[in-house]
Parts: sequence; C-alpha cells; structure tokens
Amino acid sequence: MSPKGGINRREFVKGVGGAVAAGLGLPYIMTSVSRGEFAPSEQIALGFIGVGKQGVGLMWGFLNQPGCRVVAVCDVDEQKMKAAQGIVDENYTQQGGRAMIRGCTGYRDFRELLGRSDIDGVVIATPDHWHSVISIEACKAGKDVYCEKPLAMSIVETREIVKAAKRSGCVFQTGSMQRSDYKFHQACELVRNGYIGQLKNVRLCVGSGTFPIFPVACDLPAEPVPENLDWDMWLGPALWRLYNSRIAPPMGSPGWAHWRDYEDYAGGLMTDWGAHHYDIAQWGIGADESGPAEIYPEDGKEFKMLTYRYSNGVTVVRDDNMKSRLVLFTGTEGEIEVSREFIDAKPQLLLREHIGPEKIHLYKSRNHYANWLECIRSRQRAICDAEVGCRSATVCLLGIIANRLGRPLKWDPAAERFIGDGEADRMLSKPMRSPWKLT
Repeated sequence: MSPKGGINRREFVKGVGGAVAAGLGLPYIMTSVSRGEFAPSEQIALGFIGVGKQGVGLMWGFLNQPGCRVVAVCDVDEQKMKAAQGIVDENYTQQGGRAMIRGCTGYRDFRELLGRSDIDGVVIATPDHWHSVISIEACKAGKDVYCEKPLAMSIVETREIVKAAKRSGCVFQTGSMQRSDYKFHQACELVRNGYIGQLKNVRLCVGSGTFPIFPVACDLPAEPVPENLDWDMWLGPALWRLYNSRIAPPMGSPGWAHWRDYEDYAGGLMTDWGAHHYDIAQWGIGADESGPAEIYPEDGKEFKMLTYRYSNGVTVVRDDNMKSRLVLFTGTEGEIEVSREFIDAKPQLLLREHIGPEKIHLYKSRNHYANWLECIRSRQRAICDAEVGCRSATVCLLGIIANRLGRPLKWDPAAERFIGDGEADRMLSKPMRSPWKLT
C-alpha cells in the first residue's frame, strides 16, 4: 500500500487532514489543493463499482478532482467495464500521468475490487438493489464510501448501512448532491433561522413522465442475455427473473435504464428524485436525525396527495401539479421556492438577508466530490453521511409503504417502527436472494 521507505497513504490522508483540521468543528471544509501537490503514493486511490451512465458521470467528476486517482473499475457488463477503463487511462495519458497509476484495472465482481488493500475509497453507482450489500461489504473491507442515492431499498437496509459505517469508522457520503448546491443551502438556512416565520408546510415535486411515481411489479418478457453481461450477478440480491433490455440496456442505449420503474430494483420516482427533494425538506425542517410522525396516502380521504406530518406540526406534501422538481417552503411570514435552476422568495428581500454569526449555520459544501475527499483526509463527517442518507431514503420508503397499504400510518422515527401496525412493520425489509445478505 505504501512505497518502500515511504509513508502509508491512509496514514498520510488522515495525518495531513487531522493536522489541518485539529480543533476545528463542523462545518469547516479544507481548501482543495492541486493534483501536482501530491505524490502518487499520497493520492487517495479510488475504485468505482457500477460504471453505467451515472457511474461514468461520477467518475468524470472525480477525475477532475485534485488529490485522488482512479485505479479500478467494476461492472457486471464487460463492455461498460472496459469502456470505463479506457476513459480513465486516456484521461491520465492526456495529463501525462500514466506512470502515476500504471493503468486502471477492471473487475466483473466487486468483491475482487474490495479485496485490494491499496484502494482507499469506493464509489458505488449500481442499481439501487445492490447499494446496501456493497456498501456494507465496503465498510467491512475498511474503505471510505461514496454511495449513490437512494441509500437502499428498504428501511432496515438503510439502518444496517449506518451501523456498518459507524463500526468501521469510514467516511461515508450519500450522493444527494443538492446539499452541495448554494441555492438549497441558502433556502434551508433561511428557513431554519425563521426568516419566513414559523414553517408550516413544504410542498415538493418528484417529477413525472416515462417513469412511474411508485414502483410497479415487473412483467416484461424474456429476451436473450447479451454475451458481455453477467445477468445473475446483475440481479444479485434481487429475486430471480429472466433478462429484458428495458431493465439493463446495453451500452449506448438512449435515455436512462428503466430498472428504476420496478419494485425489485428501485422505488420509482419516489426514491429517484424523491431522494433529492425529501432530503432538502428534511434539511429545512431540521429532521436529519428524525422523520415524520404520520403518513397519509394519496387516497383522497384525509388528503388528496401523499402527505407527511411531523411532530412539530409541519406537513410535507408531494404535489406533482407544481413546476417540475422543486421544493416550496411556506411559513407564517413568507415562502421560499428552490430548484436546481433557481431560488425565489416572497418577499424577495429575503434573498439579500445576511445571516449573522449568531444564527444557525448549516454544513457548507460547494462540491460534493471534493467534500468527500477532503473529509477522507480530515476524518470529518461528510455533508451527506450515512445517517442523513438513511433518514432521507426512509421518508421516501414510508410513502411507498403507505401508498401500497392505502391507509394512514403512524411512525416512530426514534425506534424506526410503525405504531400498532404489524403489517406495515413487515414491509420494513425486503427479501434477498441467496447467498446475498446484509451482514
């Protein structure tokens, strides 16, 4: 892991960051340094597990970050794996740095990648049904972890990831990147400091279109499995079914894969875009270590739309009649509307407010990739750690359960159990196909 006579890389990234950050509490963020300031043995070595569209997008993001190097990629689709290898090697060749990495290694089985002692951190961008198993195994292997949102497929799985991250002491980042966007940060700080008065309601849109809001059962016909794809490994812990290209399209297919539609692999738009926007709702409410107390399905009885009520009386409503994909905070004295494209307020003067040092200041990050890397060096908590990812995914999953049962549910966010509803409690976990398991 370290060159002869040299310093161990993991000791280096801990030692340098610890020295810089000593005595400084969150939300302090270290200043990024250029790639040239780090010797090859001092770079944070990364492996990527899942290199489809999203995985390659993340990979490009990290290739452009200082102080790290991509040394391995893994995918059950050999064509995607080799293409990702080529991207990495070509990128370093153009930078004149091939000697720095001696080539990027490709794997078909994530366990081989995790077995490498020279890899410091892994980026997980597989379909959702794989997140929990791979995240937990990565923690057990002593890796720092960046896992795409939503954190997992069930509430039990999300909590097990948190436990594994705590046991290992790893730096964990959930890929809810909106927390590293200044617009969402500004909106939530204004809300938390009472600039719109007492918060009463949050309305959000998770989008619509070709993907269903709630996941559906998969009834697609069987198709021949491509030679380059290990279909059994793609399914992994999901229940067995025959291949269909809509679920796992070949490289170069237009649009996004539709595994997101189906309950065995994902949670529809509720956990796709929902994991982003419910995350921001939780941040603005101040519920990063809590959650709603009541969930009402969109059955038109109590509420026409999926509605959550928190113990402080705030309601969160999924309203797909709004402009696409935004979050609207409404208080007794104003409102703030925010999306990836804009931030607006009523009154608009709120956006010019200077939030003084005596006010609540939320964790500040302006780059989700850099935040994780800087925290690996300092051993500080990342802006969207496992607990945050767990709680935000839980809100989405509670909505799916309430919709499936078609009745209001009472939730204990401390115990993470439903109150007086055994049937709902049985939906807190999902079965896994042998030999895969959480521990």
